[in-house]
Order: sequence, then C-alpha cells, then structure tokens
Amino acid sequence: MSSRGKTMTEQDEERPERVLEDLVDANHVLVDKGILDAFGHVSVRHPFRADRFLISRNLAPGLVTTDDIQEMSFDGETSDRRPSYLERFLHGRIYATRPDVVSIVHSHSPSMVPFSISAVPLRAVWHMAGFLGEEVPVFEIRDSVGHASDLLIRDTALGGDLAAALGDAPVILMRGHGFVAVGASLEQAVARAVYADLNARAQTAAIGLLGEYTALTAEEAAAAAAANDGQLQRAWSVWRDEVRRAPRR
Repeated sequence: MSSRGKTMTEQDEERPERVLEDLVDANHVLVDKGILDAFGHVSVRHPFRADRFLISRNLAPGLVTTDDIQEMSFDGETSDRRPSYLERFLHGRIYATRPDVVSIVHSHSPSMVPFSISAVPLRAVWHMAGFLGEEVPVFEIRDSVGHASDLLIRDTALGGDLAAALGDAPVILMRGHGFVAVGASLEQAVARAVYADLNARAQTAAIGLLGEYTALTAEEAAAAAAANDGQLQRAWSVWRDEVRRAPRR
C-alpha cells in the first residue's frame, strides 16, 4: 500500500525503521568513501523524542546493522547495556545546543588532520564544499583539560566545549584528532563529511604544487552551498545504492 493510503499512525510506525535503515546505510557509505574506518561514527536525531538521538553501539561502522542502533540521551545515557562509543558525548551536546542539527558525523580523516595542526586554515576551495566558507574553526582540547589528555571527548563537559567552539558552523576540526560535520538532515551531514574531506585533499594538492591556492569568496561559497543542498538526494541515492549492491563480507 502506498503512503497515501495509510493513516498517519501507520506511517509513523514505519518511519523509525526507515530512520534506522538510513543510519545503517550512512555508516556504510562513510566507510566506502574513506571517511570512517574501524573508528568514527554517525548519528541522527530521534524522529519523535526531542531529547534523544540514535547511534550504533561501540562497533566498527562497516559492520553496523539495525540491531546495533542504540537510543541515547543528550548526556550520553542509554538503557542498552551493550558498550557505547566513548565519544558519544560530542553528539549529545551538539544536539542539545544546535536545534537545527539532525545528523552528526565524527571522523579521524588523515586528510583533515593537517589543517588542525598547522597555521594553514581549511577553506572552501572547491564549489562542492562551499559550505566550509572562508575558514573552518579548530577545537583545541588543551584549552579545556590541559596538556595530558588522550584528545577524546569523554564527557559532557568536553562535549559542551566542542559544541561551543562549533558555534553555528557546519564543520569543525579537532586538533590532532579529526573533525565533526553536522547537517540539517542525515544526507546533508554525510555529504558534508565526504566533500569536506575531498576539499582538504584538493587544498593540500594545490599547496604542494605552488605553495598557494585560490579560495572561494564568502559569496561564492554561500551560493555554491545553496546550489549543492538542492541536489543532496542525487548524491545520497547513488552512494546508498553502491553500498547496498556491494557484497557483504
């Protein structure tokens, strides 16, 4: 039966399962694109509970199934007794402070790390990453916990500090660690993570060629971001199809 022939209650009962399936697909897409490997994670805001989000249990992203999804409070608490990701707190505090955010990706991409530890700012140099704007903020964990941490966001206080440093930006670098990308949808967060990483590679390549590069202006970046946001489903559909067709190991 099509959705037009179903009651709102029937459609609502189906929606959580679709959200879980999309979250599983997002894990696999991000692995396929080299954004996640054995580590990193992606989450989505709970579709019905304003104070909850959904994320896999502590598991390599490429292995995630719908049975592995946990429901979390913004303080990183869950009734699921299986181990949870250590850095679940970064997701919770961003959701708590950013009502516009529906999905979050955290990656340890080696393409992004150099921009978190050097004086060269990560900037939008490619129209597909216009959302990066003129400069991506960097979170310095030493400002919160000194010089002897393991650089992980292990509690709500650190999660809050990261969320504050993110502000209203779509992406933040984490010094010596990786990055976080957020989006108003799961598709947007995934696309931003993928294209931020590719932008970092392009910028690094340009610096290696001449030592210089031409970045997008603020106006170009905003216009490109708006244009690309209108095409998100195009990228998501093909990426999801690719991972669904791939043989499971």
